[in-house]
Amino acid sequence: MIIAITALKGGVGKTTTAVHLAAYLQEKAPTLLIDADRNRSALVWSKEDKLPFYVASQAGSTSLVKKYTHIVIDTQARPEIDDLKDLATASDLLIVPTTPNHLDLDTTAKTVEILESLNANFKVLLTQVDSRTKSGRDAREFIEEHKLPTFKTDIPHLVAFERAPQKGVTIKEYPDPRSHVGWSSYVAVGREISP
Repeated sequence: MIIAITALKGGVGKTTTAVHLAAYLQEKAPTLLIDADRNRSALVWSKEDKLPFYVASQAGSTSLVKKYTHIVIDTQARPEIDDLKDLATASDLLIVPTTPNHLDLDTTAKTVEILESLNANFKVLLTQVDSRTKSGRDAREFIEEHKLPTFKTDIPHLVAFERAPQKGVTIKEYPDPRSHVGWSSYVAVGREISP
């Protein structure tokens, strides 16, 4: 299975989603995360060698792809239309993360228009949802109103997601009392993709 994580806006949890879905898929079968982003955030995250899957740059991944059952691609931020066409053709699923922020949701709706025109198989993933505010509910209303295909599961806004990369681990291994909540959310998303 090839899954690409893409967004036309930065700061929406693209790399966090790529890392955690790769960790989930690795529990099922050998998984490779390809860091195709210019920022190389996934490669930086993996430099401690504590992630349970292999991370490679886009250039360094060509000889590795055949060795893995699952491929997760952390795409570059703000991809061009041609990049999205390539991803739509080459991927089994594109995941478009977005926060409940109105500007992020608006950009996501524009991304969906493009992906629909490309006949891509994709779903929107709502990330950084704070359960103490109504922004998550408002975001769900926006998603339903615009008929955006979306995951049932939201990813909560947790400090552990921000701190786990510093230790080079997923949230599952990060020592925080709420880490299990974040990990179980990605497990639920993973089950929606590959039960």
